[in-house]
Amino acid sequence: MQEEQNYINDSNDEKEIDLLELASKLWTQRKKLAVWSICGAVIGLVVAFSIPKEYNTTVKLAPEATDAKAASGGLSSLAAMAGLGSAATGVDAVYPQLYPDVVSSVPFATSLFDVQVETKEDGEKFTVRQYLEEETRSPWWSAIIGAPFKLLGMILSSDEEEGEGKQLDNFCLTKDESLLVEAINNRVSASVDQKTNVVTISVDMQDPLVSAVLADTVVSRLQEYVTQYRTNKARKDLEYAETLNEEAKSDYYKAQQRYAEYLDRNQGLAFQSAQITRDRLANEASLAFNLYNQTAQQVQKAKAKVQENTPVYAIITPATVPVKAASPKKAMILVGFTFLAFVACAAWILFISPMIQEQKLKKGDTLPDNTGKDS
Repeated sequence: MQEEQNYINDSNDEKEIDLLELASKLWTQRKKLAVWSICGAVIGLVVAFSIPKEYNTTVKLAPEATDAKAASGGLSSLAAMAGLGSAATGVDAVYPQLYPDVVSSVPFATSLFDVQVETKEDGEKFTVRQYLEEETRSPWWSAIIGAPFKLLGMILSSDEEEGEGKQLDNFCLTKDESLLVEAINNRVSASVDQKTNVVTISVDMQDPLVSAVLADTVVSRLQEYVTQYRTNKARKDLEYAETLNEEAKSDYYKAQQRYAEYLDRNQGLAFQSAQITRDRLANEASLAFNLYNQTAQQVQKAKAKVQENTPVYAIITPATVPVKAASPKKAMILVGFTFLAFVACAAWILFISPMIQEQKLKKGDTLPDNTGKDS
């Protein structure tokens, strides 16, 4: 037992000695560590100032709860605790958990192509498509990395010119349109809090005003999309009711006109046949009026149904023009590159350099000794 304890103590002493030795090696090479760290800091500064600034605008809105969800009572809260949200209890097909998919869909992204935006610095106006294609900057190394692909694109440009001037088709996008949709999806995102159903819209752009305007537009378009879906059946019912009302109105006016014309032609006649015809025309006009009145009531009910199904959104955090850039985090980049340079230099001093020297010594020992053979 005593021997095991001594062995453990010896092992601990060896570890302490090894750590002290490593620290001593690093201390003796502190100038090299300082040089590497300074070089890492310089590279970090170059990288940090080469990345264009990005401004983030965030909008939070709370959609109106559906009647089905409210009627479910405690089941909705249990579903929220299980991470199912309102999808498990609501009958609405476009519930808040699907809003991110709606925002990232191709039709929604292409609908943003023609949105008019204005830059804060110059006050120039562009469409979102023009701004992303012409005004969005990239780091200098992106041009170097993308040069071969750009050259290949220039070679194959003759094949792509056939798609120029073609009307936008969401079913069959061109290569440039697909890249633009991908760029929008990378800059426009939506997320949903599973417990509260609060929807967060986030937009990143290189101009603060463009970011705020596009975020506000995305929120408006999302509200329009959900409203169109929620009121689709009610609006179709309204159109049908209005059609029936117009037909009933026309029939009533015609029946009324026939009755009036008959009375004008047959004033003072006491024949029984004339009395019967007059009563019949009066009944037709009365029935037409009753039908017209009923269809008018149906139109009013349909309008009320459309209004009832129209969702209401509470804007918790509206879109505002950001003051500070969200990225790049220059301090973090500087610290990260400095730390990486320090770690790389320490690894070189402690492990890589001794390994290389050891390999050189081994090669030197294996070389044949030809001295003395000529004598």
